[in-house]
Amino acid sequence: MHPGVWALWGTVIVLLLILGNVLWVLGVRRLYRPRTVPPQLRRVRCQDGWEIAVHVRRAPVRRFQEPILLCHGLSANRFTFDFAPPYSVAHYLAEAGFDCFSVEWRGTAGSRRPPRGRRYTDFTVDDHILQDGPALLEFALAETGAPQAFWLGHSLGGLVGYGVAQGPQGPKLAGLMALGAPVFLQSGPLLRALVGIGVRAAWPARFRQEWMSATMAPFLGYVTLPLSDLLVNTKHMPPTIQRQVYANMMSSMSRKVLLQFKDWIEHDAFRSYDHSVDWRAGLSRLTLPMLIMGGSSDRLATPENIRKQYELLTCSDRTLHVFGRDRGDKMDYGHGDLIFGTGAPLEVYPLIGTWLQAHATPLPSPVEQTAPATLPA
Repeated sequence: MHPGVWALWGTVIVLLLILGNVLWVLGVRRLYRPRTVPPQLRRVRCQDGWEIAVHVRRAPVRRFQEPILLCHGLSANRFTFDFAPPYSVAHYLAEAGFDCFSVEWRGTAGSRRPPRGRRYTDFTVDDHILQDGPALLEFALAETGAPQAFWLGHSLGGLVGYGVAQGPQGPKLAGLMALGAPVFLQSGPLLRALVGIGVRAAWPARFRQEWMSATMAPFLGYVTLPLSDLLVNTKHMPPTIQRQVYANMMSSMSRKVLLQFKDWIEHDAFRSYDHSVDWRAGLSRLTLPMLIMGGSSDRLATPENIRKQYELLTCSDRTLHVFGRDRGDKMDYGHGDLIFGTGAPLEVYPLIGTWLQAHATPLPSPVEQTAPATLPA
Protein backbone atom coordinates (compact mmCIF):
# COMPACT_ATOMS: atom_id res chain seq x y z
CA MET A 1 0.00 0.00 0.00
CA HIS A 2 1.23 3.47 -0.87
CA PRO A 3 2.82 5.34 2.10
CA GLY A 4 0.44 8.23 1.54
CA VAL A 5 -2.53 5.93 2.07
CA TRP A 6 -1.06 4.63 5.33
CA ALA A 7 -0.57 8.22 6.46
CA LEU A 8 -4.17 9.05 5.58
CA TRP A 9 -5.50 6.04 7.47
CA GLY A 10 -3.30 6.95 10.44
CA THR A 11 -4.72 10.46 10.46
CA VAL A 12 -8.28 9.14 10.25
CA ILE A 13 -7.71 6.76 13.16
CA VAL A 14 -6.21 9.52 15.32
CA LEU A 15 -9.14 11.84 14.55
CA LEU A 16 -11.63 9.09 15.36
CA LEU A 17 -9.89 8.42 18.68
CA ILE A 18 -9.98 12.12 19.55
CA LEU A 19 -13.64 12.38 18.57
CA GLY A 20 -14.42 9.25 20.57
CA ASN A 21 -12.71 10.69 23.64
CA VAL A 22 -14.58 13.99 23.28
CA LEU A 23 -17.92 12.20 23.03
CA TRP A 24 -16.99 9.94 25.96
CA VAL A 25 -16.10 12.91 28.18
CA LEU A 26 -19.26 14.81 27.25
CA GLY A 27 -21.34 11.73 27.99
CA VAL A 28 -19.59 11.14 31.33
CA ARG A 29 -20.16 14.72 32.42
CA ARG A 30 -23.83 14.54 31.51
CA LEU A 31 -24.30 11.20 33.26
CA TYR A 32 -22.58 12.34 36.46
CA ARG A 33 -23.66 15.99 36.52
CA PRO A 34 -24.91 17.19 39.94
CA ARG A 35 -28.70 16.95 40.16
CA THR A 36 -29.49 20.22 41.89
CA VAL A 37 -30.79 23.70 41.17
CA PRO A 38 -27.79 25.58 39.73
CA PRO A 39 -26.59 28.85 41.21
CA GLN A 40 -26.92 32.09 39.29
CA LEU A 41 -23.96 32.71 36.98
CA ARG A 42 -22.59 36.26 37.04
CA ARG A 43 -19.53 37.67 35.29
CA VAL A 44 -17.23 40.09 37.03
CA ARG A 45 -14.54 42.21 35.40
CA CYS A 46 -11.23 42.58 37.21
CA GLN A 47 -9.21 45.79 37.13
CA ASP A 48 -6.88 44.36 34.47
CA GLY A 49 -9.87 43.59 32.22
CA TRP A 50 -10.03 39.83 32.83
CA GLU A 51 -13.57 38.51 33.26
CA ILE A 52 -14.19 35.86 35.92
CA ALA A 53 -17.27 33.75 36.65
CA VAL A 54 -18.97 34.03 40.04
CA HIS A 55 -21.76 31.59 40.92
CA VAL A 56 -24.27 33.09 43.36
CA ARG A 57 -26.43 30.93 45.63
CA ARG A 58 -28.80 33.07 47.65
CA ALA A 59 -30.09 32.07 51.05
CA PRO A 60 -33.83 31.24 50.80
CA VAL A 61 -34.11 33.29 54.00
CA ARG A 62 -31.17 35.61 54.53
CA ARG A 63 -30.39 35.86 58.23
CA PHE A 64 -26.88 37.32 58.23
CA GLN A 65 -25.41 40.49 56.79
CA GLU A 66 -22.05 39.21 55.54
CA PRO A 67 -21.84 37.08 52.36
CA ILE A 68 -19.53 34.05 52.15
CA LEU A 69 -16.83 33.91 49.45
CA LEU A 70 -16.19 30.27 48.49
CA CYS A 71 -12.81 29.81 46.81
CA HIS A 72 -11.60 26.58 45.21
CA GLY A 73 -8.09 25.18 44.96
CA LEU A 74 -5.65 24.27 42.21
CA SER A 75 -7.05 22.25 39.27
CA ALA A 76 -10.60 22.58 40.62
CA ASN A 77 -13.61 24.82 39.98
CA ARG A 78 -16.79 26.09 41.65
CA PHE A 79 -18.10 22.54 42.17
CA THR A 80 -15.65 22.31 45.09
CA PHE A 81 -18.14 24.18 47.24
CA ASP A 82 -21.36 24.21 45.19
CA PHE A 83 -22.13 20.55 44.46
CA ALA A 84 -25.21 18.42 45.04
CA PRO A 85 -26.44 18.09 48.65
CA PRO A 86 -25.48 16.73 51.05
CA TYR A 87 -21.95 17.34 49.68
CA SER A 88 -22.36 21.07 49.11
CA VAL A 89 -21.02 23.72 51.45
CA ALA A 90 -22.90 26.41 49.49
CA HIS A 91 -26.25 24.69 50.00
CA TYR A 92 -25.50 24.13 53.68
CA LEU A 93 -24.56 27.76 54.34
CA ALA A 94 -27.39 29.14 52.21
CA GLU A 95 -29.88 27.13 54.26
CA ALA A 96 -28.25 28.60 57.39
CA GLY A 97 -29.01 32.10 56.08
CA PHE A 98 -25.85 33.21 54.23
CA ASP A 99 -25.62 34.41 50.63
CA CYS A 100 -22.81 32.41 48.96
CA PHE A 101 -20.52 33.47 46.11
CA SER A 102 -18.46 30.66 44.54
CA VAL A 103 -15.66 31.93 42.32
CA GLU A 104 -13.88 30.31 39.42
CA TRP A 105 -10.34 31.67 39.22
CA ARG A 106 -9.13 33.06 35.91
CA GLY A 107 -8.28 30.37 33.38
CA THR A 108 -10.76 27.97 34.99
CA ALA A 109 -14.07 26.74 33.53
CA GLY A 110 -16.25 29.85 33.09
CA SER A 111 -13.39 32.32 33.66
CA ARG A 112 -11.56 31.98 30.35
CA ARG A 113 -12.13 35.49 29.02
CA PRO A 114 -8.81 37.34 29.17
CA PRO A 115 -8.44 40.94 28.04
CA ARG A 116 -7.25 41.53 24.50
CA GLY A 117 -3.61 40.63 24.00
CA ARG A 118 -3.46 37.93 26.70
CA ARG A 119 -4.02 34.17 26.57
CA TYR A 120 -6.33 32.56 29.08
CA THR A 121 -3.36 30.62 30.47
CA ASP A 122 -1.24 33.74 30.98
CA PHE A 123 -1.51 34.27 34.75
CA THR A 124 0.00 33.32 38.11
CA VAL A 125 -1.25 33.00 41.68
CA ASP A 126 -0.34 36.68 42.03
CA ASP A 127 -3.22 37.50 39.67
CA HIS A 128 -5.65 35.54 41.83
CA ILE A 129 -4.51 37.55 44.85
CA LEU A 130 -4.18 40.99 43.27
CA GLN A 131 -7.02 40.84 40.71
CA ASP A 132 -9.53 37.99 41.08
CA GLY A 133 -9.89 38.04 44.87
CA PRO A 134 -10.50 41.80 45.16
CA ALA A 135 -12.99 41.71 42.24
CA LEU A 136 -14.89 38.83 43.87
CA LEU A 137 -14.97 40.65 47.21
CA GLU A 138 -16.16 43.96 45.77
CA PHE A 139 -18.86 42.23 43.73
CA ALA A 140 -20.23 40.31 46.71
CA LEU A 141 -20.33 43.44 48.86
CA ALA A 142 -22.08 45.43 46.14
CA GLU A 143 -24.64 42.64 45.61
CA THR A 144 -25.49 42.29 49.30
CA GLY A 145 -24.93 45.83 50.57
CA ALA A 146 -22.70 44.44 53.33
CA PRO A 147 -19.57 46.29 54.51
CA GLN A 148 -17.61 43.04 54.98
CA ALA A 149 -17.55 39.41 53.82
CA PHE A 150 -16.21 36.08 55.06
CA TRP A 151 -13.67 34.10 53.05
CA LEU A 152 -13.66 30.28 52.95
CA GLY A 153 -10.89 28.78 50.84
CA HIS A 154 -9.85 25.20 50.21
CA SER A 155 -6.15 24.56 49.50
CA LEU A 156 -5.00 27.25 47.01
CA GLY A 157 -8.24 29.13 47.72
CA GLY A 158 -7.13 29.54 51.34
CA LEU A 159 -3.70 30.77 50.24
CA VAL A 160 -5.30 33.36 47.96
CA GLY A 161 -7.38 34.49 50.92
CA TYR A 162 -4.23 35.00 52.98
CA GLY A 163 -2.81 37.19 50.23
CA VAL A 164 -5.99 39.23 49.79
CA ALA A 165 -6.21 39.77 53.57
CA GLN A 166 -2.73 41.34 53.48
CA GLY A 167 -3.69 43.77 50.71
CA PRO A 168 -5.73 46.99 50.68
CA GLN A 169 -9.01 45.03 50.72
CA GLY A 170 -8.07 43.23 53.94
CA PRO A 171 -10.28 45.42 56.18
CA LYS A 172 -13.30 44.34 54.12
CA LEU A 173 -12.91 40.75 55.32
CA ALA A 174 -14.86 39.92 58.49
CA GLY A 175 -13.02 36.63 58.91
CA LEU A 176 -10.99 34.03 57.05
CA MET A 177 -11.42 30.25 57.04
CA ALA A 178 -8.62 28.17 55.52
CA LEU A 179 -9.39 24.50 54.82
CA GLY A 180 -6.40 22.29 53.98
CA ALA A 181 -4.30 25.27 52.83
CA PRO A 182 -0.56 24.41 52.96
CA VAL A 183 1.41 27.54 53.80
CA PHE A 184 4.56 25.44 54.24
CA LEU A 185 5.30 23.81 50.90
CA GLN A 186 8.43 21.81 51.67
CA SER A 187 7.87 18.22 50.56
CA GLY A 188 9.48 14.93 49.76
CA PRO A 189 10.94 13.87 46.41
CA LEU A 190 7.65 12.33 45.22
CA LEU A 191 5.66 15.57 45.17
CA ARG A 192 8.61 17.49 43.74
CA ALA A 193 8.83 14.94 40.94
CA LEU A 194 5.08 15.10 40.28
CA VAL A 195 5.09 18.89 40.05
CA GLY A 196 8.08 18.71 37.73
CA ILE A 197 6.21 16.26 35.49
CA GLY A 198 3.18 18.56 35.58
CA VAL A 199 5.28 21.53 34.46
CA ARG A 200 6.62 19.55 31.51
CA ALA A 201 3.17 18.17 30.63
CA ALA A 202 1.76 21.70 30.70
CA TRP A 203 4.13 22.95 27.99
CA PRO A 204 3.61 25.33 26.31
CA ALA A 205 0.66 26.72 28.27
CA ARG A 206 -1.43 24.34 30.39
CA PHE A 207 -1.98 20.80 31.67
CA ARG A 208 -5.37 19.45 30.51
CA GLN A 209 -6.10 17.47 33.65
CA GLU A 210 -9.88 17.76 33.35
CA TRP A 211 -10.05 15.53 30.25
CA MET A 212 -8.01 12.77 31.87
CA SER A 213 -10.09 12.95 35.07
CA ALA A 214 -13.42 12.83 33.24
CA THR A 215 -12.20 9.96 31.05
CA MET A 216 -11.34 7.86 34.11
CA ALA A 217 -14.29 8.93 36.28
CA PRO A 218 -16.66 6.00 35.52
CA PHE A 219 -14.07 3.49 36.72
CA LEU A 220 -13.44 5.06 40.12
CA GLY A 221 -14.71 2.98 43.00
CA TYR A 222 -13.91 -0.14 41.00
CA VAL A 223 -10.22 0.70 40.61
CA THR A 224 -7.99 2.99 42.64
CA LEU A 225 -5.83 5.34 40.64
CA PRO A 226 -2.12 5.58 41.51
CA LEU A 227 -1.30 8.36 44.02
CA SER A 228 -4.99 8.88 44.86
CA ASP A 229 -4.11 9.11 48.55
CA LEU A 230 -2.32 12.39 47.83
CA LEU A 231 -5.69 13.94 47.03
CA VAL A 232 -8.25 12.06 49.13
CA ASN A 233 -8.76 9.32 51.68
CA THR A 234 -10.64 7.09 49.22
CA LYS A 235 -12.07 5.00 52.10
CA HIS A 236 -13.86 8.15 53.26
CA MET A 237 -15.39 9.07 49.90
CA PRO A 238 -18.31 7.06 48.42
CA PRO A 239 -17.55 5.67 44.94
CA THR A 240 -20.53 7.47 43.40
CA ILE A 241 -19.24 10.78 44.77
CA GLN A 242 -15.72 10.02 43.52
CA ARG A 243 -17.12 9.52 40.03
CA GLN A 244 -19.18 12.71 40.17
CA VAL A 245 -16.30 14.79 41.52
CA TYR A 246 -13.75 13.58 38.98
CA ALA A 247 -16.25 14.05 36.14
CA ASN A 248 -17.15 17.64 37.06
CA MET A 249 -14.74 19.32 39.45
CA MET A 250 -11.31 19.02 37.79
CA SER A 251 -9.87 21.82 35.65
CA SER A 252 -6.73 22.43 33.64
CA MET A 253 -3.67 24.03 35.25
CA SER A 254 -1.68 26.97 33.91
CA ARG A 255 1.99 26.23 33.35
CA LYS A 256 2.95 29.51 35.03
CA VAL A 257 0.98 28.56 38.14
CA LEU A 258 2.67 25.15 38.19
CA LEU A 259 6.05 26.86 37.86
CA GLN A 260 5.14 29.03 40.86
CA PHE A 261 4.19 25.96 42.89
CA LYS A 262 7.47 24.34 41.82
CA ASP A 263 9.32 27.35 43.25
CA TRP A 264 7.33 27.16 46.51
CA ILE A 265 8.01 23.44 46.93
CA GLU A 266 11.71 23.63 46.08
CA HIS A 267 12.33 26.59 48.39
CA ASP A 268 9.66 26.02 51.06
CA ALA A 269 8.10 29.39 50.29
CA PHE A 270 4.74 31.08 49.80
CA ARG A 271 5.68 34.14 47.76
CA SER A 272 4.97 36.13 44.62
CA TYR A 273 6.12 35.00 41.18
CA ASP A 274 9.00 37.51 41.19
CA HIS A 275 9.88 36.67 44.86
CA SER A 276 9.28 40.28 45.95
CA VAL A 277 6.35 39.54 48.33
CA ASP A 278 6.49 36.95 51.12
CA TRP A 279 2.86 36.21 51.97
CA ARG A 280 3.77 33.65 54.62
CA ALA A 281 5.75 36.24 56.56
CA GLY A 282 2.73 38.56 56.36
CA LEU A 283 0.47 36.14 58.25
CA SER A 284 1.78 37.40 61.59
CA ARG A 285 0.42 40.89 60.81
CA LEU A 286 -3.17 39.80 60.21
CA THR A 287 -5.70 40.83 62.86
CA LEU A 288 -9.00 39.46 61.51
CA PRO A 289 -10.67 36.37 63.06
CA MET A 290 -9.32 33.14 61.57
CA LEU A 291 -10.37 29.48 61.52
CA ILE A 292 -7.59 27.12 60.43
CA MET A 293 -8.70 23.58 59.50
CA GLY A 294 -6.96 20.47 58.23
CA GLY A 295 -7.18 16.70 57.98
CA SER A 296 -5.32 14.17 60.10
CA SER A 297 -4.23 12.14 57.03
CA ASP A 298 -3.87 14.99 54.53
CA ARG A 299 -0.59 14.48 52.64
CA LEU A 300 -0.63 17.90 50.95
CA ALA A 301 -1.51 20.06 53.94
CA THR A 302 -0.25 17.79 56.70
CA PRO A 303 -1.34 18.23 60.34
CA GLU A 304 2.18 19.45 61.16
CA ASN A 305 1.92 21.98 58.34
CA ILE A 306 -1.45 23.23 59.59
CA ARG A 307 -0.22 23.54 63.19
CA LYS A 308 2.92 25.46 62.10
CA GLN A 309 0.66 27.72 60.07
CA TYR A 310 -1.53 28.36 63.10
CA GLU A 311 1.53 29.19 65.21
CA LEU A 312 2.46 31.99 62.80
CA LEU A 313 -0.74 33.84 63.62
CA THR A 314 -0.80 36.52 66.31
CA CYS A 315 -4.44 37.64 66.03
CA SER A 316 -6.38 37.27 69.26
CA ASP A 317 -9.33 35.45 67.63
CA ARG A 318 -7.88 32.32 66.04
CA THR A 319 -9.04 28.71 66.10
CA LEU A 320 -7.32 25.49 65.00
CA HIS A 321 -9.13 22.24 64.19
CA VAL A 322 -7.61 19.12 62.63
CA PHE A 323 -10.35 16.63 61.71
CA GLY A 324 -9.63 12.98 62.44
CA ARG A 325 -10.33 9.95 64.59
CA ASP A 326 -8.14 11.24 67.41
CA ARG A 327 -10.61 14.15 67.75
CA GLY A 328 -13.58 11.78 67.80
CA ASP A 329 -14.46 12.23 64.13
CA LYS A 330 -15.85 9.48 61.90
CA MET A 331 -12.70 9.06 59.79
CA ASP A 332 -9.19 10.35 59.28
CA TYR A 333 -9.56 13.11 56.71
CA GLY A 334 -7.39 13.56 53.64
CA HIS A 335 -7.32 16.61 51.36
CA GLY A 336 -10.43 16.49 49.18
CA ASP A 337 -12.59 14.54 51.62
CA LEU A 338 -12.56 17.55 53.97
CA ILE A 339 -15.45 18.54 51.68
CA PHE A 340 -16.58 15.28 50.04
CA GLY A 341 -15.96 12.66 52.73
CA THR A 342 -18.96 10.84 54.16
CA GLY A 343 -18.42 12.56 57.49
CA ALA A 344 -17.87 16.07 56.09
CA PRO A 345 -21.55 17.18 56.08
CA LEU A 346 -21.85 15.96 59.68
CA GLU A 347 -18.51 17.17 61.08
CA VAL A 348 -16.78 19.74 58.85
CA TYR A 349 -19.78 21.75 57.61
CA PRO A 350 -21.32 22.23 61.09
CA LEU A 351 -18.01 23.46 62.51
CA ILE A 352 -17.78 26.04 59.73
CA GLY A 353 -21.42 27.03 60.22
CA THR A 354 -21.07 27.38 63.99
CA TRP A 355 -17.94 29.53 63.65
CA LEU A 356 -19.63 31.76 61.09
CA GLN A 357 -22.75 32.27 63.14
CA ALA A 358 -20.61 33.22 66.14
CA HIS A 359 -18.82 35.90 64.08
CA ALA A 360 -21.51 37.10 61.64
CA THR A 361 -23.89 40.02 62.03
CA PRO A 362 -27.55 38.87 62.30
CA LEU A 363 -30.03 40.93 60.28
CA PRO A 364 -32.69 42.68 62.41
CA SER A 365 -35.35 40.88 60.37
CA PRO A 366 -34.74 37.79 58.17
CA VAL A 367 -35.23 38.51 54.46
CA GLU A 368 -37.01 36.01 52.20
CA GLN A 369 -35.37 35.75 48.78
CA THR A 370 -36.54 34.27 45.51
CA ALA A 371 -34.65 31.19 44.34
CA PRO A 372 -34.68 29.39 40.96
CA ALA A 373 -37.59 26.94 40.76
CA THR A 374 -36.39 24.33 38.29
CA LEU A 375 -33.63 21.74 38.13
CA PRO A 376 -31.20 21.68 35.20
CA ALA A 377 -32.31 19.58 32.23
